[in-house]
Amino acid sequence: MSIPLLEYKPASQNQRVSGYEVSNEDTPYLYRLEDCMDASGIDQLIWAAYRQVFSEHVMLKSSRQGDLESQLKNRSITVRDFVRGLAKSTVYRELVVETNSNYRIVDLTLKRVLGRASYNQAEQISWSIVIATQGFEGFVDALIDSDEYTENFGDSTVPYQRRRYGDRPFNLVNPRYGSYWRDRLESDRYKWGDINNFRDMARSIQVSEQKFTPVSTANIRIPDMTRNSTTPGVPVSISPSASFPVR
Repeated sequence: MSIPLLEYKPASQNQRVSGYEVSNEDTPYLYRLEDCMDASGIDQLIWAAYRQVFSEHVMLKSSRQGDLESQLKNRSITVRDFVRGLAKSTVYRELVVETNSNYRIVDLTLKRVLGRASYNQAEQISWSIVIATQGFEGFVDALIDSDEYTENFGDSTVPYQRRRYGDRPFNLVNPRYGSYWRDRLESDRYKWGDINNFRDMARSIQVSEQKFTPVSTANIRIPDMTRNSTTPGVPVSISPSASFPVR
């Protein structure tokens, strides 16, 4: 028996308040399946879904999901199912799930699937328990089948960031993994300020023993550098070899 979702109090965040902003070029464009009248329109919708879920500025050919694309183009599945398939794909697992803790997985997936950040740590803990008990795929199903997803995106709209902060889509500026995973990746590489950067270099230096030949100073003669003077205590005067006119 699975553990029910723990209750948490939603914080008063930006996406929960009706906005009064004037639409401009930074306003998120809504990609709906019913608005796609030709192949070009549905290709743009597919690209928007990739950008939203995978959060990659450049989509690699190896990351594309051909089967899902074909089903969506044939209208065999809805946009909701297409987003579900992207979130459950091997690519998303490699990019997000395998490189983050459960708390960060919850926060990133909420941003990409529900278009908002997690309300607080209580919500992260609640959804982390779902991941621990039902697996990541069960967590994805719970989000996409939730009332919040249905009310905001339905079956035909690609998720988008609701009420942007500073007109910047957070799913495109957040790193895929946290600092702890970055440090783990760089543990065997150069790390600024770490003494381990120089230990291997020091070990690689070949140091040979230097043999010094002893030198005797018994036969060394120091030349007499004193100047002779006719009168003791009187310094020797030196006459100039050339005279210069004085004006």
